[in-house]
Amino acid sequence: MGKLLRLKQAGVLLLSAVLLLLTACSKKEVQDIPKATTDGWVRPAHFPEPVYRFGDNVYSKAGFELGRKLFFDPMLSRDGTISCASCHRQKDAFADGGAAFSMGIDGGISRRNSPVVFNMAWNKSFMWDGGVNHIEVMPLAPLTNPAEMGDNIKNIVRKLNQHPEYPTLFRQVFNRDTVDDQQMFWALAQYMSGLISANAKYDQNIKGTASLTTDEQEGLTLFRQHCASCHSEPLFTDYSFQNNGIDHVFADSGRYRITRNDEDWGRFKVPTLRNVTLSGPYMHDGRFNSLEEVLAHYANGVQQSATLSPLLQKNGQPGLGLSDNEQQKIISFLHTLTDEEFVSNPYLVE
Repeated sequence: MGKLLRLKQAGVLLLSAVLLLLTACSKKEVQDIPKATTDGWVRPAHFPEPVYRFGDNVYSKAGFELGRKLFFDPMLSRDGTISCASCHRQKDAFADGGAAFSMGIDGGISRRNSPVVFNMAWNKSFMWDGGVNHIEVMPLAPLTNPAEMGDNIKNIVRKLNQHPEYPTLFRQVFNRDTVDDQQMFWALAQYMSGLISANAKYDQNIKGTASLTTDEQEGLTLFRQHCASCHSEPLFTDYSFQNNGIDHVFADSGRYRITRNDEDWGRFKVPTLRNVTLSGPYMHDGRFNSLEEVLAHYANGVQQSATLSPLLQKNGQPGLGLSDNEQQKIISFLHTLTDEEFVSNPYLVE
């Protein structure tokens, strides 16, 4: 009888342990649900207010998923071979990792390096020269560029309306009988706005769930001294346009192409450094293949020109004068900006 009682007690304890484990797993699943799987768009607590206001483009899980489907669909290109995701891959933080310039339809080559696509709701402008000022029209450029996807909006809308699935999916999200370009851009904006990277080791350190190593912490201190004036936390960009001294004579005029102001010659948009370890090569023309090359440039390779950023001049001379040891510590810190959860989240891709 005593043995039977002990067996029953052991069974109760085992069942309790299993229930506790299941409860913990359930809580973890809820906590780990990507923000984009919910019907409400969620801002990370340590991020500022976004620039993009959804307004009539009401964010929803279904809208995000429709935008995701469009982002990965090569049908949006003229010959059905290139999708947005062809040049913006998740493993590369939605950049075209390893390629200085991306290949489009008919072997076309882009004229600038493909930027990352995440935390887009905080962007004040888009493209390296800021030629697009709103996320809802940003896809127009790659969709219609003959060296990229090479189609026209009228034809894309026609293909969407004739598709066996898209009209129903669009109707479920936007409650309209036919697909138009506004709905297409809205869906893509919902997807891109839902690609939020905010759980790197840097973020976990802010939340108190991870600690930086000595080298990482010293690298952060150096970063704040030398880099944060343009790559400001927590987004690691101030979205300004700067001439960072990669040339003294620019073949690509940069921001000047848009503004026609002489002071903008050779200025390019400051990119975010989040996930920077994954998104190389670097600069608007992909000239640097490693972070070591980038830091060496800022230390001693900055070239003087009429529009060089004053932030990259020290004692009247171009460059930041960083030692080899300081460069390595900054790179150690930059590794803490890699968000492994974001680049491996299966919900973000088709």
